[in-house]
Amino acid sequence: MADGPVYGHQRPRLFTVPGTALSSAGQEAVDLAARAGLKLDPWQQHILDQGMGERADGNWAAPEVCVNIPRQNGKGGVLEARELWGLFIGGERLILHSAHEFKTAKNAYKRIENLIRACPDLHKRVKIYRKTVGDEAIELHSGQELRFIARSGGSGRGFTADCVILDEDMILGDDAMAALAPTLAAVANPQTWYLGSAGIGHQSVQLGRLRRRALAAAETGVPDPTLAYFEWSINEHRDECGQGCTEHDNVADPESILKSNPAIGYRLTLEKSGNERLTLGDTLFSRERLGVGVYPSDTADTWQVIGEDVWRALAAAESAAEGQVVFAIDMTPERSHAAIAVAGRWRGGVHVEVVDHRPGTGWILERAKELHKKWKPRCWVVDPGGPAGSLIPDLEDEENGLGVEVVKPKARDVANACGQFYDAVTEQTLSHLDQAPLATALAGAQKRPLGDAWAWARRGVNVDISPLVAATFAKWGLGAEVEDDVDPMDNIF
Repeated sequence: MADGPVYGHQRPRLFTVPGTALSSAGQEAVDLAARAGLKLDPWQQHILDQGMGERADGNWAAPEVCVNIPRQNGKGGVLEARELWGLFIGGERLILHSAHEFKTAKNAYKRIENLIRACPDLHKRVKIYRKTVGDEAIELHSGQELRFIARSGGSGRGFTADCVILDEDMILGDDAMAALAPTLAAVANPQTWYLGSAGIGHQSVQLGRLRRRALAAAETGVPDPTLAYFEWSINEHRDECGQGCTEHDNVADPESILKSNPAIGYRLTLEKSGNERLTLGDTLFSRERLGVGVYPSDTADTWQVIGEDVWRALAAAESAAEGQVVFAIDMTPERSHAAIAVAGRWRGGVHVEVVDHRPGTGWILERAKELHKKWKPRCWVVDPGGPAGSLIPDLEDEENGLGVEVVKPKARDVANACGQFYDAVTEQTLSHLDQAPLATALAGAQKRPLGDAWAWARRGVNVDISPLVAATFAKWGLGAEVEDDVDPMDNIF
């Protein structure tokens, strides 16, 4: 080691961010935090800069941000800076801060209350600091609010939030996500922040999903379109590693501590962190200090309908659609996420892509207007019996919507669309871009009976197959005709 101060790595080992940001609100958050007496480390500033990137239309480039970092490094500072920005600059009406344990949520409330009180310019804008147990909140005179809650099966229900903070995300499962995700549905530009440390097994359901998306982006070189992911960890030696392996990291190497702890030199020391290994042993030390997690594996339950190898083999290097295209829209039953997909002819077959996939639903109509004006598609397809069916009147409204006739598949059409999509994959007449949202949807999809045929279904409550359903309808729309006759299968629902 060189003489002088030793610092941890300021950039994460595993990192992905959408490539659509033209600017960032991150520096505003950094500057505001400094005014409140919170000086952020370079790595904390990096997270805010990348996680708060904004597209040309002003919306978040990454509606989802995940920070996976060992304990005591200072992730709380990132949260506080983000929350201060949302309250005092960003104009967010409600920020919902959720933690697994009540004491964690309460401590987070106390920290940001102290920051605000220490800055007269911010403190004078506060109407009330609510300290009722279980109802801690900071409310401004403008009506904006930052609320702190402990997670439970129903916590978060009934709220409509611009930003949801999910602290302790290594303990975050389907029940909590089902309660919290719909809070974003009616917001045009929502953002969700997940923060925690290494996965601890079956409790890290959502963190495992986010991490798999980040790994897929790293492996393919194609950024996840909605996720900014930051992970400080080591790539630990495997049992099969031979002597002299340079691909993986040694638990006993001080460099491993620096790779996984950016706060070394700021609020942690290399010596004290290294001594933790003597107390914890290699296994716990690897998890708690080096970020080596255990994440739920869906391998046995994924890719039940179409095999992963079959799907990956159909990936194209670039968009391959020719001629007129079709767009389709779908969303989750909870209205937590929605997707727009496109399909076009390609070399005697069909090419499909996910054009957009984001949390909430408030963004869809404006995005559809933009796409319709640019591409002048053959038609739009929306299932009237699905969650996205509520969008049809606005899409068809000539004054405020697109003013187009939306093709509405009937029950038998839904079955035909799924069968046609499946056949195109097995016959290798379908092309795609190997996008993470579509692959993740396929990995989590299964069949549900529909008369004598079948349609797509979700394997679990937190599986989002809207990109797959939208792509399926877009492909079907290339040959669809508008029909007025009544479908007898509709009567079975």
